[in-house]
Amino acid sequence: MRSYKTTMVDDVELLPRQDREAALADAGYNVFELASDAVAVDLLTDSGTGTMSNDQWAAMMRGDEAYAGSSSFSDLVDAVADVMGFEHIVPAHQGRGAENVLYGALVDEGDTVLNNAHFDTTRAHVAANGADPVDCPVDGARDPDSDDPFKGDFSIEAARRVVDDVGAENVPAVVLTVTNNSMAGQPVSVENTREVAAFADDIDATFVVDACRFAENAHFVRQREPEFEDDTVADIAREQLSYADACVMSGKKDGLVNAGGFVGLREQGDLFEACRQRGILYEGFSTYGGMSGRDMAAFAVGLREAVEPPYVAERVGQVQRLAGMLDDRGVPVYQPAGGHAVYVDANAALPHLPRDEYPGQAFVCELYLEGGVRGVELGRFAFPGTERRDLVRLALPRRTYGPDHLEHVADTAAAVCERSDDVTGYEIVDEPEMEELRHFSARLEPLQ
Repeated sequence: MRSYKTTMVDDVELLPRQDREAALADAGYNVFELASDAVAVDLLTDSGTGTMSNDQWAAMMRGDEAYAGSSSFSDLVDAVADVMGFEHIVPAHQGRGAENVLYGALVDEGDTVLNNAHFDTTRAHVAANGADPVDCPVDGARDPDSDDPFKGDFSIEAARRVVDDVGAENVPAVVLTVTNNSMAGQPVSVENTREVAAFADDIDATFVVDACRFAENAHFVRQREPEFEDDTVADIAREQLSYADACVMSGKKDGLVNAGGFVGLREQGDLFEACRQRGILYEGFSTYGGMSGRDMAAFAVGLREAVEPPYVAERVGQVQRLAGMLDDRGVPVYQPAGGHAVYVDANAALPHLPRDEYPGQAFVCELYLEGGVRGVELGRFAFPGTERRDLVRLALPRRTYGPDHLEHVADTAAAVCERSDDVTGYEIVDEPEMEELRHFSARLEPLQ
């Protein structure tokens, strides 16, 4: 049984097929350009798209909108300290704002930043500061059929090879993304976190955890890492984050809100002050950082709700149920399922399409044309020049969709697979200068 009940509803409409065809063509075959009312089930992202609780809405009514010294900011600081263990934060309007603040203060031209796998905005912020973002996934991370319980882990061996090549003095930051979004939302073990912390200390680098989905990761640790099978999600989260010097957080994920983020820092030293000043420049004063008092009040409540066992078990369980539905219908999915999304293996679903025809984007377009379902490609189109498989992410908004929606998604994906031979590839006809972010705005055309 669900751990919550619905107290507000929104209408859903599936447009006629010809209207969906017209909408997709007008969008340049890029689903980011689709209007939300043209989408029946929206699995583009789980970032800021979830449903807030009654307690969060109640907190919003009490939000303190003071420019400086807001009590809502104090509530957020207390929640971050209690739940995540970071005593000092620099607020931002969302996760990528926090990335801009931290990496702008930490990274210089010619540096190298190591990560278990950079996501799109992280990679772009590192590159925008003149540094080289290098992924260090473990062996098997790209194998959709491997049953390794922690395919999101960071490869120390791969990282040491990079350091031997570029020099430790040119690696200012080592980043661990939990869960590992770019590697199909796979979790990271606490044991690996300890190893990465020791490695970062050895090369005198700042150890950063991208903590956007820290609670979901802690849930997986409790299920899969024997050392923690008797611990609570809250205790595991604090333990895993305790090894980091800093964290980047998007409240739009495991903060359970629609806006907000922050940089969390262990010490109130030079890096904190540099981030604080950069935050004032780009985000706003240090006690709001681009968020309203209402946002911060809801954020403080959401962080505490995110580590409650009934919530996080239902959250991850829903993703696993969708993965099971797809697998039962013969849709090739990355196994085991991650915490926030199911990833369809487009290379296996559309084997006749070569990678330079963007099979992942082709599958995304067909999902929309078939059933009004919006997903996102995380392969060659989103990450040009990488070796990642052409995955299609179906990210579930938190506390939003029910079993009938999941059935519709699974039936839609199965229908696409059944007529896979008729699916054509795509070519890019217009793209922005910064290729790390091209999937947000590039325009494509189907190949004849």
